[in-house]
Amino acid sequence: MVRKIEGPARIPVPGGKLIDEHIGRVSSGDDGISIAHMTAPPGWEEPPQRPQFVEYTVVLRGLVMVEHAEGTTEVAAGQSVVTSPGERVRYSAGPEGAEYIAVCLPAFSAESAGRD
Repeated sequence: MVRKIEGPARIPVPGGKLIDEHIGRVSSGDDGISIAHMTAPPGWEEPPQRPQFVEYTVVLRGLVMVEHAEGTTEVAAGQSVVTSPGERVRYSAGPEGAEYIAVCLPAFSAESAGRD
């Protein structure tokens, strides 16, 4: 079956970050995967989390920083990063902000994010 999704669902979050979910629980009712386009302003940061999903992040513009047990990994435009379920991570954006695509397996939900 082919399903056309007319457009993303804008998911409100604090701190000025925009989440446009193209595929996922909110936009398409899919709970197995979520695909979202994120735009984060300069200096944006979120609380630490211990998600219950694998997250694949592809940075399109700017810099995404991922804090984890081994330190901080900087991911620039054209680079990608994968985080594993149960790993404590904290995402933030560099001084010019960031634009990126996030793919979560299974789909992202506030409950499965495991935020502190």
